[in-house]
Amino acid sequence: MSKIVLVGYMGSGKSTIGELLSEMTGIPAFDLDKIIEKDTQKTIPELFSEFGEIKFRKLEHEKLKSFIAENEHYILSLGGGAPCYANNHEFLKLDGIVSVYLKASIKELIKRLENERANRPLLSGLKEAEVEEFIAKHLFDRSYFYHQAKHVVSVDGKNPDVIATEITGLL
Repeated sequence: MSKIVLVGYMGSGKSTIGELLSEMTGIPAFDLDKIIEKDTQKTIPELFSEFGEIKFRKLEHEKLKSFIAENEHYILSLGGGAPCYANNHEFLKLDGIVSVYLKASIKELIKRLENERANRPLLSGLKEAEVEEFIAKHLFDRSYFYHQAKHVVSVDGKNPDVIATEITGLL
């Protein structure tokens, strides 16, 4: 039985690392945003647009709560904001869950997200000069919640294989 939960800001590599960890360990990988999209038949940007953030965060909380209660063996990547709402950070501290914060610096996140801005609703409307300040403020606001994870793994300048191997050492 292994329950691994990955948290971090968008672009920190949660989905990529989750898939690599799955290949290395044989533990199935899941992505909470993809679960929500499959269950609702809507994309995350569509859900934000239709329901607003508060309703989306309530749905996200319910999906996270039921996933953790109903599954015994998984690697689960959370959306960047998931730990910051509805006391979801408390799930990171549960017995039996190995929670890992994939910590990236502002410079690393800017580099990773520069070609993805159009696909990231929170960044798509920003001018290039505004991105750094936006990410810095968001990281500051979310830092407390991300640090509720039991482990912190720095991802700056590391390739995904190195990060995944580092995490397997925590299991």
